[in-house]
Amino acid sequence: MKRISALISLIAIVLAFSTTSFAQYMPGYADLGDSETVAALKRHVGTVSSTMMEGRKAGSEGEKMTAEYVTEVLKEYGLDVISPDRGDLFGIVQDNGDTLTSRNVCAFIQGGDKALRDNYIVIGARMDNLGTGVMTVDGEKVDKIYYGANGNASGIGMMLELARLLKTNQIILRRSVLMVAFGASKESFAGSWYFLNRSFSDVSNVDAMINLDILGKGSEGFFAYTSSNADMNALIESVSGELQPIRPSITAHEPFPSDHIAFYDKEIPSVLFTTGRYPEQDTERDTQSIVDFDTMEKELEYIYAFTVALANGPKPIFNPSDVAKLTGGLSGAVPYYDCDVKPSFLGSDDPKVFLQKWVYSYLRYPEEAIKNGIQGRVLVGFVIGVDGKLRDVRVLKGADPLLDEEAVRIISASPAWKAGKVRGKKVPSEMSLYIEFRLEKKGTRSFGLKKH
Repeated sequence: MKRISALISLIAIVLAFSTTSFAQYMPGYADLGDSETVAALKRHVGTVSSTMMEGRKAGSEGEKMTAEYVTEVLKEYGLDVISPDRGDLFGIVQDNGDTLTSRNVCAFIQGGDKALRDNYIVIGARMDNLGTGVMTVDGEKVDKIYYGANGNASGIGMMLELARLLKTNQIILRRSVLMVAFGASKESFAGSWYFLNRSFSDVSNVDAMINLDILGKGSEGFFAYTSSNADMNALIESVSGELQPIRPSITAHEPFPSDHIAFYDKEIPSVLFTTGRYPEQDTERDTQSIVDFDTMEKELEYIYAFTVALANGPKPIFNPSDVAKLTGGLSGAVPYYDCDVKPSFLGSDDPKVFLQKWVYSYLRYPEEAIKNGIQGRVLVGFVIGVDGKLRDVRVLKGADPLLDEEAVRIISASPAWKAGKVRGKKVPSEMSLYIEFRLEKKGTRSFGLKKH
């Protein structure tokens, strides 16, 4: 804390007396034309990836100082920090018998729904990077720092600004939210393992996890990886259908391992938001100069909207390989998002088109269900054959027998699709979709996409 205070004092002195451009000397300093959010992101990324942090190797003074910085900012933003000021400490026994001491930082935003406020969405980002190293230049040894501006000061900055937005709009959150900065992620994701297995006692009530790792190169792509989880993919598509400045591409292939893996092991649905691997990764060139802050601000808007939808919507179910776990495997069919060319309906590979043009156009709300006020969401799984016809239609998550039966009927009656392809060859592919039955006023019924 003393070193951070000294840095802040140094900034004040230079600002008071320097007539040159401060941005040349102090990473994180904002330009005059920056928005408030971009300025804050620059402050976070610049501080966390500064020379003073010395690459934030797990267990180092730099990682400790990063934890202190994260703690102070979360408090500044009004969150309840539930870890100690120096972080939630844990030890890792090294091969040489020594113990590496790392730490997590955890903060809390209380949800407002009496039925859901004891359930949680975890938003995590790793604090540590590779630290320092030595390289030989012209025969002489030279110290180098792996600054880790994009990996992962960018994720920490995103988490802090997301915390600010969520706290400001706390009144609209139904579930509670936990913001966790993980230590020792580079040490086999030790921080996230410790959080789930030793530190947090209410893991069974964690409904989903959002992982923020490497988010500073958005102009080169913005991706979401869910391990082909049907519910999480459906929510990503739903939020992407709203007016957003940027939308992630769902990827079926894990961009890189990160802390979401520990949550998969606990069967907690998770999504990794990332801009993916990049040329400067794990090198001394990973500095603030490569970070695209304007695009990060757009990513933040999307991730905020996604977080609110996740915190307020139905609990996603865990199935690690799309619907395969629930169905017992459907004749070797390829999950929809794993197809090189996705199956399409009426010329579109967007599942919303199938729901709009077919399902909600021809669905019949059962009269008995209307009479008894029955409504809900039915998750239906099915296979699109190489001939485009649908088969193996079944309910994966039912709402009521009357609604379940109608959902299966309308999917089974679908006109033919265009089959998906893998490596240029047609393949059977499996999908799962939610069909929503809503009652509005007495005697009326509604279907649609707006509340998915």
